[in-house]
Amino acid sequence: MTQETPASDATAQPTSQQSLPAKILTLLLSAALLVLGFMFSLVALAIAAIVVLGLGGWFWWKTRALRKALREGMPPGAMASDSMPQDRDDIIEGEFVRETPRPTDASRLLR
Repeated sequence: MTQETPASDATAQPTSQQSLPAKILTLLLSAALLVLGFMFSLVALAIAAIVVLGLGGWFWWKTRALRKALREGMPPGAMASDSMPQDRDDIIEGEFVRETPRPTDASRLLR
């Protein structure tokens, strides 16, 4: 009921082999696609580098006043706040809790 194939058919090469011009065309198309892929990646990397340099330059330009204030030793908010008077005292506002150590007498622990 089952057909057996001869041993020579199992090891035989496929009958549809490419001709020499087809092999050359495949090689040329593969090389062209590889070159185009490299070109695209180089263009994409160049665009990414330009964007990164542009954003870095913009950030550098926007922070120049802060860098100048830090170099001069001034607080960073002192230059930007024109509404505050220049002869003000430095006041730090806040709350605190003072904890004092309690004596640990044996008699006090038993109460």
